[in-house]
Amino acid sequence: MDVKIKWNQGMELSGEAETGHTVIMDASEAGGGQNKGFRPTALIALGAAGCSSMDVLSILRKKKVNFSAYECKVNVESYQEAHPHVFTKMHLEYIVTGKDIKREDVERAVELSETKYCQGIAMMKKTAEVTHSITIIEE
Repeated sequence: MDVKIKWNQGMELSGEAETGHTVIMDASEAGGGQNKGFRPTALIALGAAGCSSMDVLSILRKKKVNFSAYECKVNVESYQEAHPHVFTKMHLEYIVTGKDIKREDVERAVELSETKYCQGIAMMKKTAEVTHSITIIEE
């Protein structure tokens, strides 16, 4: 994988993937930026959640789970005194909405993602305690 970062102005950066897609990153006003984009560390959390979510969705489809909506909320904490302030805790809440969803199907999908398939979660586990919860919303 190859990516590149281009400085725009102030603290604003454009990140580009080899696919041609771009994302804007910026610092807060207090950090010298103009708050025009994501903070890089937020993208790390989003990347891990997106990686796991793609696994979970793929597994749920293979299991023919009848879901109509999906969301993954992530909370990260970094309690280290010294730099770098790496993530020390990450909690993912997997929220699946649909009809007649079996909890064990969602639990298995999350388990496979977090223990076998997801690179993002595997990397997070090097510095953070990774936990999760599952919410099923019946339509």
